Parts: sequence; structure tokens; C-alpha cells
Amino acid sequence: MQTIIPLGTLAETPGQLLAAMRAKNPLVQNITNFVAMNIAANVMLAAGASPAMVHTKEEAGEFARIAAALTVNIGTLSPDFLAGMKAAAASATEAGKPWVLDPVAHYATAYRRAALAELMELRPTIIRGNASEIIALAGSQSSGHGVDSGDSVAAAEDSAITIAQQQACVVAVTGEVDFVTDGRRSVRILGGSALMPRVTALGCSLTCLVGAFAATTDDPFEATLAALAMFAVAGEEAAFTASGPGFFSPIFLDRLAALTGETLDAKARIVAA
Repeated sequence: MQTIIPLGTLAETPGQLLAAMRAKNPLVQNITNFVAMNIAANVMLAAGASPAMVHTKEEAGEFARIAAALTVNIGTLSPDFLAGMKAAAASATEAGKPWVLDPVAHYATAYRRAALAELMELRPTIIRGNASEIIALAGSQSSGHGVDSGDSVAAAEDSAITIAQQQACVVAVTGEVDFVTDGRRSVRILGGSALMPRVTALGCSLTCLVGAFAATTDDPFEATLAALAMFAVAGEEAAFTASGPGFFSPIFLDRLAALTGETLDAKARIVAA
């Protein structure tokens, strides 16, 4: 039986963090992939944050000191992108800014594996990935195929806890039911829609949104929880009127923009893990 966690047990509820995030309108630097840039920026704007897609090595490190948070996504990796990622992550860590790592298909090639190892040395605050990415990151054999997960979120939970404890970070595994852990606390988030994986780069956009919430609180676990809950509730609401993935995307953006803190807290389903 699933036990819904009373939101009063959290220091700040997802709805409270949403209100705080919108009041702050944090500037978030997103070094994401070419496929995701447009939808990720629109998701950030709809949710209430200020996105900046600054990635080139000549300015990424400098900009990371200005931004409230950084997100790094290795989806369309290249030497120049990687140099910018490393410069930005190093600056964010040095400045005490939170940064989020999305290890897209890191297991696929030797180049990607080596790049991820370099980024992991820079100590991400939060890691968000699908089940196969998290299982492989923990050193186990995954069933991933390209950027798509071949494993269930449940199968990745132990791997997520291991990574969180070893790296002293928060790990989020997203899928049909999301899982978030800091190695000590663990929860699952219910909601969303089966249409969401059929819209390009929504997962990448979620990574960016996690960065916006991370810029709002000193607790990266609750920040991640709030971002995932917002996505789950907005996705569930959008699915009521969307007839397919083409209609879903704009409706989802509208639902993000219309979602209030009160509605988020009323509809969020956060389950003890």
C-alpha cells in the first residue's frame, strides 16, 4: 500500500517553493542539447524562471558565477560543449552555486563515458536521469538503448541511493513513477502522462526546471521533489484535454504557467519510498 507523505513533514512544500521560485525568477544557466534548447527555455519561462542558454567555453565559466544555478545536459556532446560544461561546473562549485547534471546516454560511447567521468569529478549537486542512465552510472549493467531507458524506475532505485551516498548529492530517476533520494531520504512522485515521453526533450526540460528550484532553496532534495511534482501535476492536467503529443506540448506549457502553489500542494502525490 502506498502512503502519501503529509506535506507538513517537509520544511517547504512544493507549492511554497513554487511561489518562492516565481518571486525570485532565478537566472538559470542551461548547457543543454540542441534538441532541447527551445522547449527547455519555454518550460522555464512558463514555470516562472529566467533561462540562459550560455554554453561556449569562452563565457560559460564567467556566466556561471552570475547565474543562480547551472544545469548541464550531455545530449549533443562535442569538445567545445564539454569545455564549456567543465568551465561552468567548476565555476558553479567554486561559487557555491547548485548545479544539475543530466547524463544523457552516457553509457553509449567511450567519449561520452570519459566526458561524464570528468563532470562527475566536479561534484554535481543533483543528478537527474532515466533508469538506465542511473543504473549504468552506478556501475551496473543497464538495458538502455540510445537515449531511451530499457529499465524500470523501480530497478534503478538501489543504484540511485548508492550514487547519492557515494557522491553526497541528490539523485532523481524519472519515468512512469519518479524516484528521488539523497541517500537518506527517498520518495516517489506519482502523476504525469504517457504522452510526455512522446514529446521531444521534456525530460531535458525537467532537468532545467530542477535547476530553477535548486536556486530557490538550500535543500536540493526538496528542490528536486518540487520540480518533479510540478511536472507530474501539469502533465496530468494537460493529458485531460490533449488528443496526442502534438497538442500536448502547448497545453503542457499552459498548465505549467497556470499552476498555483495551492493547486500544486493539493494535487501533488508524493509517496514514501
